[in-house]
Amino acid sequence: MNFLGKIHEQYTELWKAVIRPPRDHYEIKDLGPPVFSIESKTFQRTDISLKNPRGLTIVCSHFEPISRERPAGKLPCVVYLHGNCSSRLEAVSTLPALLPFNITVFCFDFAGSGLSDGEYLSLGYYERDDLAVVIDHLRESNRVTCIGLWGRSMGASTALLHADRDPSIAGLVLDSPFSDLKVLCEELVDGYTNSRVPRWVVGIALQLVRNSISAHADFDIYDLAPVQHVSTSFIPALFTAAYNDHFIKPHHARELHSAYAGDKNFIMVEGDHNSARSKFFMDSVSIFFFNTLQCDALAVDVQSEAGATAEILADSARRPQPPVSQLVEPPAPASQALGLQMRPPERSM
Repeated sequence: MNFLGKIHEQYTELWKAVIRPPRDHYEIKDLGPPVFSIESKTFQRTDISLKNPRGLTIVCSHFEPISRERPAGKLPCVVYLHGNCSSRLEAVSTLPALLPFNITVFCFDFAGSGLSDGEYLSLGYYERDDLAVVIDHLRESNRVTCIGLWGRSMGASTALLHADRDPSIAGLVLDSPFSDLKVLCEELVDGYTNSRVPRWVVGIALQLVRNSISAHADFDIYDLAPVQHVSTSFIPALFTAAYNDHFIKPHHARELHSAYAGDKNFIMVEGDHNSARSKFFMDSVSIFFFNTLQCDALAVDVQSEAGATAEILADSARRPQPPVSQLVEPPAPASQALGLQMRPPERSM
């Protein structure tokens, strides 16, 4: 294969990696039993379908306490947003960090992912509209109080694209977001070719990627820059990135954190883009959402039913939080990760 033929093959592989990566195929049974227990409390999963503005069906699941153990009719809720090679299965590993504290978890497959309709992804451009439909549904259900967003990779960037148009969101956890899709694609083009390729060739490859994505998925990668949205976002946010993430490099999350207008923390974690997050990180997320979702109103119920861990969270909620702008996670083996392991495929966004 000649030089230009190799470049063409690599650019084709790249645009497909962005908007049509391998789809995460699974069965409903993979989400676990519809009724299950964590820390002696019993929960249920309700599966529903919603229509997005493009008329595509998105499949969803809501994890909540069973009726007789529900401490109130309306409870705080975290909406989990998966990466581009993944699905709502990602959210299963978050359940032990949230459900014992009466924080319900809502997850769904973005259009083009998992069991939802759709052929292509857009890395947040259209996914933010899927998210808006989900949030409207939750608010109309009369079953939730405060709503938080927890996104990974594409899901984290989607959360940022939604946040500046919905200030009622109570808190954001943003794991490995990209700051600017054009910049990310430039970095990926560099990776798919090599540093010895002339810059003009990289420029041509990037334009080919841009044109192909526009033709297939009907959006322009130059129009997708979460960093342009964060200066008007004031929702409390917890950013994180992995030291060895060579796919969406940590500088993306740092740039977003630096430009973010609201209260913010930053945690660097061990591992790479798809590593399971450690107990330290999961506990940090639990405390963050316990505070931002105003779970102290349910603290008495939580302490009596969930034990000592919940008491620690309640103490944290009562104490003034230090103005920490950056936290660094101590090294921890992956075996210490809470609950089930996340199941994102390799190189997911």
